[in-house]
Amino acid sequence: MSKIAFVTGATSGIGRATALELAKNGYRIIATGRRTERLQELKQEITNVPVYTLEFDVRDKAAVQQAVASLPEEWRQVEVLVNNAGNAHGMAPFQHGSVEDWDAMIDINVKGLLYVSHAVLPLMLEHSKGHIVNIGSIAGKEVYPNGNVYSASKFAVDAISQGMRIDLVQQGIRVSEVNPGMVETEFSEVRFKGDKERAASVYKGIEALQAQDIAELIAFIVTRPAHVNLAEVLVLPAAQASATVLHKQQ
Repeated sequence: MSKIAFVTGATSGIGRATALELAKNGYRIIATGRRTERLQELKQEITNVPVYTLEFDVRDKAAVQQAVASLPEEWRQVEVLVNNAGNAHGMAPFQHGSVEDWDAMIDINVKGLLYVSHAVLPLMLEHSKGHIVNIGSIAGKEVYPNGNVYSASKFAVDAISQGMRIDLVQQGIRVSEVNPGMVETEFSEVRFKGDKERAASVYKGIEALQAQDIAELIAFIVTRPAHVNLAEVLVLPAAQASATVLHKQQ
């Protein structure tokens, strides 16, 4: 029987692309997200392997626990967990920041990752085998202007990933972290509250990474031999040198 991959935030962007790519690699997919219609669309698009969908918000601890507990026996041997669900809200100097935006970023990017990992990990520990891939960001490596709390949330992902790797190495669980730079998805539209023009301006003059680029990297990471762990990868578009240094074409 093929391996099972559990992907959060599978309704769009990197999560959706990852579910599709892992399916191409023969993984059965547990696709999770908040949008029922998009989960069903994804399920219909994947035709070569079985897909099981779970609708929940990673911020809701009880919902996460209930969803994972509801998995049928044949879907409980999860070998790959991709903690992709995440967001950025607003981009303002700290003194003008929105507490509501801060709550959303901490709740999804940090607590959501913790809730899902804590619920899924016992399924891996039963078999002393598994691979957790946490999606971080270049913002978790260096802070940039107006990125304050978003960066803090991704610095937390970095620390949690390192802590997981240390604590789980004796249990046969691999932990990897993927830190993308500029990726062109719906991410910026969320950050700028649906302002499509402002979101598009972020990528103007840059050939940004695409969700598929990250999905292919994740697939490469989880298909390495059992003795290999790509612990941490920083992936940037060729036109990006750091969080703030870009080569934009006119």
